[in-house]
Order: sequence, then C-alpha cells, then structure tokens
Amino acid sequence: MGVLVAIRNLSKIYERGSQKVKVLHHVNLDIQQGDFLALMGPSGSGKTTLLNLIGGLDSPTEGIIAVSGRRVDQLSEGDLTKWRASNVGFVFQSHNLLPLSAHKNVELPLLLTKLSPSRRKHNAGVALQLVGLADRMGHKPSELSGGQQQRVAIARAIVSDPTLIVCDEPTGDLDRQSADGILGLLQQLNRLYGKTIIMVTHDPKAAERARHTLYLDKGGIVARSGSQRAT
Repeated sequence: MGVLVAIRNLSKIYERGSQKVKVLHHVNLDIQQGDFLALMGPSGSGKTTLLNLIGGLDSPTEGIIAVSGRRVDQLSEGDLTKWRASNVGFVFQSHNLLPLSAHKNVELPLLLTKLSPSRRKHNAGVALQLVGLADRMGHKPSELSGGQQQRVAIARAIVSDPTLIVCDEPTGDLDRQSADGILGLLQQLNRLYGKTIIMVTHDPKAAERARHTLYLDKGGIVARSGSQRAT
C-alpha cells in the first residue's frame, strides 16, 4: 500500500539547563500505510518522543519526518495545528476528557472544521456507535467506566477520519478485560477501516495485537519483529 510515514536521520535533543539530553539518535524508519505498529522499550528509550514527533506534537532537532509525502518537520506551528486536526488522531493513557457528555467530547475536534453543527453532531454519533457506545452518548466521563472513557477518547480520535492514529499507553490504566476490549477495537480500526496505528506500550500482550513491533533502547531501534524496515 506504500509508505505512509518516512523518517530519515531523526534526532531529538532536549536542553535542560546547561545539559543536553539526547533522546533519539539518527533514527531511520518507514511505516507502511495500513500497518499496526507497537513501540516497546524501557523508560527513557525514546519511544514516546518518537510517537510525539510523528504526530506533530514535538519538533525534531535534526532529520526528516514525512507523512503522506508531506514534510511535517517543516510546517509552521499554525499549519501543524491544522495538519494534526485532519490527519492524526491521538489516544493517551489518561483519557483527557472534559466534564461534558460523551457526544460533546467526541465532537470537540470537529469545531476546528467548517462542518455544520448538524454534520458535526452526526459524525460524532457515528464515531461513538463505531466504538460501541451508541447507548452512552449523553453520559459524562464520571458516569462511565475506565474502558468506556477510553472508548470515548478513541471515538474522539477517529471522528475526523484521520489517516494515522497514535496511541501512548492506551491500556496503561485499564484492567485486563477492559484493555483487551480496547486492543480489539484498535485491531478492528486497523483491519476493517485501514487505519494506520502506532502504539507505545509496555504490555507484551498489547504488542501481540500489532502487526509489527519495534524495540527501542537508548534512543535507537535495537530490534524488530515482522517485516518492518528500520535502522
């Protein structure tokens, strides 16, 4: 299906006072369209930094990030905001939901678009139906279980029909049963709807759901499973 994310010579250095902390070192990686990729490694290995760079939440110190052929690393902050809104869905360990109804939470990203209120309402309803919460649209986060809250967060991530979904420890706060439900939902989005998913996880059972796994350590890719190309 072709390369969706192309990364070349990617490095990230954070300055903390007079110290420079090298988090990623000259990473090269191609991620195919339609892949479900797990990123694993010890704390501080650079996996969340890599995820944030791909999703446009951070900027590289050096190197190239291209998504669908577009140089994300060269976008201005304003253009980057617009690009994220229509191209990337984010799912985090903490659900980051507002004390509003599930429907209103899911509709939030659409406020950045030119869609009419009726179309926004419709699209949010479709997204919630897709994640199995058609009967919970009016419920606030405090009225939902942890797994249901994460489903709302996933619905919010997909409501703009992004090409790419990036997940940072999406099952980290969930019990095994709820986690398995979320992972099954991500697999469904990948296999039935063709969404490309990149997921940071510490959970080997979560990584088993992915098509490929990359292992990071000390800012570089040290191993991989599957046919993923990386250096």
